[in-house]
Amino acid sequence: MSTQAIGKTSRGFYENTVLNVLHKMTKGGLSLLMPDGESIFIGDGAGIQASIQIIDVDFFRVLVLYGDIGFGEAYVDGLWETENITDVIKWILLNIEHAPSVSGSKTKVLALNLLKWLNRIYHNNRSNSISGSQKNISAHYDLNNDFFACFLDETMTYSSGYFIADGLSLYEAQLAKYKRLAEQLQLKSTDHVLEIGSGWGGNAIFMAKNYACKVTSVTISIEQQKLAKQRIKAAGLSHLVDVVILDYRELDGQYDKIVSIEMLEAVGHNYYETYFAKCRQVLKPDGIFAFQVITSPDSRYESLRKGVDWIQKHIFPGSLLPSVARLNEAINKTTDFTMVDLKDLGKDYAQTLHLWFERFNLSIDAVKALGFDERFIRKWRYYLNYCEAAFEMRNIHVMQMVYVRPNNTNR
Repeated sequence: MSTQAIGKTSRGFYENTVLNVLHKMTKGGLSLLMPDGESIFIGDGAGIQASIQIIDVDFFRVLVLYGDIGFGEAYVDGLWETENITDVIKWILLNIEHAPSVSGSKTKVLALNLLKWLNRIYHNNRSNSISGSQKNISAHYDLNNDFFACFLDETMTYSSGYFIADGLSLYEAQLAKYKRLAEQLQLKSTDHVLEIGSGWGGNAIFMAKNYACKVTSVTISIEQQKLAKQRIKAAGLSHLVDVVILDYRELDGQYDKIVSIEMLEAVGHNYYETYFAKCRQVLKPDGIFAFQVITSPDSRYESLRKGVDWIQKHIFPGSLLPSVARLNEAINKTTDFTMVDLKDLGKDYAQTLHLWFERFNLSIDAVKALGFDERFIRKWRYYLNYCEAAFEMRNIHVMQMVYVRPNNTNR
């Protein structure tokens, strides 16, 4: 299907630059409604369909100067609207080879994302040192516990569920995720488990309640520790679970099992070896180490590492999605661990995010009552849909990875 335009008008530099790039993105279909009422269709019309209404011509300037980060910022600022953000992001990802400034793109357009260096400097200043990590984590996880309760299930789990069967609720999928990890760890009542990254206590409660094991859970989020302790006490499990404010680099002691759920994204490229060396130090010789982590494709890791995206700037400061290859490189350099299980839950995360988005939209009045404004709401809608699209299109993944040492024949 050819590109169609109705009521074509003269264009300025910014508009022409953006439209010239979009015309090269020929897969699927994108319907553009311009500020002057002109309709433009881009693509071959097959597959993914999306639509955008451009509210303000400043959209084009922002996109030229700031690329994909500017695209998200323009949505938050109300410069464009759509009926379905997820479809818009999926269409962009479908055409990623011709989407300048997006990780994985093979197209380099000098006139798009002209000021990317400003965002890179901003990102580089958010280091993952001990003090830097606390600031980065606090910026997101210490927002407000009541806010997260607006869209999470009753386990207060902020990580991918495992939809092992059709028809599972979000709550059931989160329990299925916890159960799979517990089974991989072969938990028993005599175990002392180290959990790196507490969340709001969901996994620690599950392990202690179902396996009667002792759990030491470490976090650097004060707000998460506070609520996790309350929930653990309410569950009658304070005698088994201790939640401690402690950076992973300061860990000592010996543990039978180590588990970590979606914490490695906050470690950073320069600290993977430090992280895994510490895990080697504190894991008993016959122990088992299992973690769940959001990953980038191996082929895109270097470009992702050297760049910065909207999520890193606005949602998870200091974060980086490792690749499986980079994780194994760090593990092989610093430990004698060997992988015994690898499970991809990427499609499960897309479903999890979709359910979070639905629950978030049903809780807008509660979110506003907590003091969050319309820009914040738009930012979170974009974030949840952005991530759903990325998982759905397999541009990012989430893995459960399990390791033991050689001669551990019990696993």
